[in-house]
Amino acid sequence: MVFVAGQIGWDENHVIQTDSMAGQIEQTLKNTIAVLAEADAESRHIVRMTWFITSRVEYLEQVKEVGRVWREIIGKHYPAMAVIEISALMESRAKVEIETTAVVPSA
Repeated sequence: MVFVAGQIGWDENHVIQTDSMAGQIEQTLKNTIAVLAEADAESRHIVRMTWFITSRVEYLEQVKEVGRVWREIIGKHYPAMAVIEISALMESRAKVEIETTAVVPSA
């Protein structure tokens, strides 16, 4: 099992490059995939995710773009998922934080 702590939409230099919800989700998913790769896991191994978002309205306004980003990065894999609206995240510009659990089959 691989437990990925909450990832946010910043780059490798800890800089958030966009204030777009979909853009931050894209970077957050890329960060998640990079962490999984360090444990020899792939997107197909993800069994659950919890998304914390700061605006339900903004998420719903950009849901088509979020779907496109999902398919581009994760593919056609849809694990169990919860999306929870919260008032703020610790990083003030962050609009999304995603926790992930993956199960990698033994060889």
